Amino acid sequence: MKLWNKKLDAFTLSEMIIVLILTSIVVGLAFTILTLVQRHMEAIQNNLNQTTELNKLEQSLSLDFNRYNQINYDAITDDLLFSSELDSKSYHFLESYIIKGRDTFHIQLKTKTMYFDGIETANNKIDAIKLETTKAFQNQHLFIFKANDATQFMD
Repeated sequence: MKLWNKKLDAFTLSEMIIVLILTSIVVGLAFTILTLVQRHMEAIQNNLNQTTELNKLEQSLSLDFNRYNQINYDAITDDLLFSSELDSKSYHFLESYIIKGRDTFHIQLKTKTMYFDGIETANNKIDAIKLETTKAFQNQHLFIFKANDATQFMD
């Protein structure tokens, strides 16, 4: 009778446990890094959305400031009114957004300052507006103005 004294090449139980522990550490680190990357991507997306919203408001205000010849601000109702002989538009400022007709700009403003002929004014005719956003929008400033013609100074 022959005895099989051949030794089989295999991993020991302790080697397998060490491999499993190291694999679980690497997978845990990978998931942690994936979570960090996802948070950064969400922050970048949020920042892009806010910047886009702010750019849309700036573009809309710039177009309206240069399209209409009469611009009035009503401090009581917090409305910015644009009017010409043919058409009119209004912006209504609320705490967390701005409404223009059917458009809504989800922007929180810290301050808004109205100007006429370079002098700060609280009510009535204006030719420039300065908006400062809240910290959520990185305290950005918008300054939109209109070059006045002689009709602005005539009553």
